[in-house]
Amino acid sequence: MRLRPVRLLLIGAAIVPCVPASADTLREALLKAYQGNPTITGQRAQQRATDENVPIARAGALPTVNATGQLTEFVVQANNNFVNPTRQGVANVQLSVPIYQGGAVKNGLRAAETRVDAGRATLRSTEAQIFTSVVSAYMNVIRDEAVVGLNTQNVRVLETNLRASRDRFEVGDLTRTDVAQSEARLAQARAQLQSAEAQLIASREDYINVVGSPPDRLEQPPSLPNLPDAPSTAVSVALESNPQLLAARRNADATRFDIGVARANRLPRLNAVTSGSYFNYLDSLTDQAVRAGIPGSGKNVNAGLQLNVPLFQGGRPAAQVRQAEALRAQAIENVTATERQVIAQARSAYAQWQASRQVIASSEAAVSANTLSLEGVRAENSVGTRTVIEILNAEQELLNSQVQLVTARRDAYVAGFALLAAMGNAEARDLGLDGGVLYDPVINYRRVRNRINDWDGDGEPMPVAVSTANTPAQTAVVTRPLDSTVDRPVDRSPALTTGAESPNRQ
Repeated sequence: MRLRPVRLLLIGAAIVPCVPASADTLREALLKAYQGNPTITGQRAQQRATDENVPIARAGALPTVNATGQLTEFVVQANNNFVNPTRQGVANVQLSVPIYQGGAVKNGLRAAETRVDAGRATLRSTEAQIFTSVVSAYMNVIRDEAVVGLNTQNVRVLETNLRASRDRFEVGDLTRTDVAQSEARLAQARAQLQSAEAQLIASREDYINVVGSPPDRLEQPPSLPNLPDAPSTAVSVALESNPQLLAARRNADATRFDIGVARANRLPRLNAVTSGSYFNYLDSLTDQAVRAGIPGSGKNVNAGLQLNVPLFQGGRPAAQVRQAEALRAQAIENVTATERQVIAQARSAYAQWQASRQVIASSEAAVSANTLSLEGVRAENSVGTRTVIEILNAEQELLNSQVQLVTARRDAYVAGFALLAAMGNAEARDLGLDGGVLYDPVINYRRVRNRINDWDGDGEPMPVAVSTANTPAQTAVVTRPLDSTVDRPVDRSPALTTGAESPNRQ
């Protein structure tokens, strides 16, 4: 039975009737991408084109009507022509009704319908891939904002340390080496801050690329419920529900009917044919012909059966059959390759999700321990048992553990969502996108499958996805405060000392 693990994924976000001006929650970001990402809207257009293969295939079983007309001017006439007209107009209408096509129409129609099913699965896969990209971009912005905030705070702390070092150096409590160490560590911190700011700008621009609008004070995403308890569970669901694998299977099924279409090329074909014609000499008969009673116009109607029996086609039908069989073999191998890929994706995403959770636990413990360590080093420095470089090292270790924690949280969430996508449970209906009517590819299929009007059309296409050319260039300004679990307050008020007066240094 197929699991639906993310039906309540975004239940904590407010239900909105339409797309907001800026995406503050993960639901709003996913909804905007669902409605306006060009990859999704382009795949929908591709699916509509695939739908048209059904009426195209069905047309082979429907009657055809052709009309021809011809106007002839006899410039030079033979002397032995008794009628001797100078011009002639001819009109002909022919109706052909297919009776037997060797199975080509039946197999072609089944192949087209099967590929429609495959296209729908591909559309689902495209949506899941874009949703995964949205989640990744969303979490990247949150992570990089936290990293910039942590590095900004670190720069401020090191600036304070440097001022204190210089003040203590002026009164002779610290050496020039202590000041140089503080200066070097501050320069390094500023470089790290600049790199973090550049990464934040890149993440925000990537968010615009995927979602279509700039990020604006993103909220923390809700938790991912009902993730699998073992990789075997994830693989079992993925093999049943992964849309990429379903598409490969349906494409393989369609190739079976392609073989039937190829075999039909060497079978007889029978059509019922009726035609009618009308001719008119356009008052160009000679007087002699008129006196002889030759009519100036006439018509005829005929009906019958037309049988076409291929006898020899130079081996072309056999080559087409072999080609269709080889393509079916390729499609079967593609199913196996896709199955392998899906299994690897599910197991890898599960392993990454589990590893990231363990890294989160370790990083939280490291942040707590490094916070206490920094407080202790600063306190011990105030009584002369620790040096300035030890304070600087403790500050850097705390920063590293904080960055590792926010990175692990991002990695765990993205890996968890990728796991749901690999299992086939990251579609629009699973995510609870309530901002409007969800796109249903079946509606277009039902609209076009039985159309037979040769003059039908949908008009000139208009762009659906919006351009991002007018979005402002992103900056590295951080407006959201740091998470309290990441930013642990540390008492940095004790003055810096060289440690030379400590008992163990006498």
